[in-house]
Amino acid sequence: MILSDNQIKEYINDGKIVVDPEPDYKEQLSGASLDLRLGNEFRVFDYAQATVMDPKNPRECTNVTNINDGEYFVVHPGEFVLGITKEVVGIDNTICSRIDGKSSVGRLGIVVHSTAGHVNPGWKGKLTLEISNIGRIPVLLYPGMRICQLVFEVLTTPATVVYQGKYMNQKAPLESKISKEKIK
Repeated sequence: MILSDNQIKEYINDGKIVVDPEPDYKEQLSGASLDLRLGNEFRVFDYAQATVMDPKNPRECTNVTNINDGEYFVVHPGEFVLGITKEVVGIDNTICSRIDGKSSVGRLGIVVHSTAGHVNPGWKGKLTLEISNIGRIPVLLYPGMRICQLVFEVLTTPATVVYQGKYMNQKAPLESKISKEKIK
């Protein structure tokens, strides 16, 4: 079951969903989703540093860029960067969530996640955005703009295995930690 706007507010009031800073319901709440805003930090790939990405032997090949409020970050055609939400999000063991793009942002050619759209029960932290520009024109992104939305789903029973992974409590967009997994 997907939570409606009233249920999202109820779950936030009950502490089953945590959003910090507290959302402006008038601006961020839709009929069955909650909009999140773009944070100030981006992780940009330095293609001169790495000619190949090897999950078994990772090399740091990104640089962090901080953008002040009121300024913008340019995403060029074909570019892939990591961004972060302004909000810290936490969900308890009775729900999971899905991150989706906003239609207005998508119509500019911006995709906000490539594969990591699922938020597991027990998650807490800022959400990393896998931002791509699939258009042919550079797009300016501004910290604080509504860039994605969360859809919350109630589990049929509470999860006993909650998220305790390598990105828990993240406050910035982090490089892949796939090397911490067993790769044969």
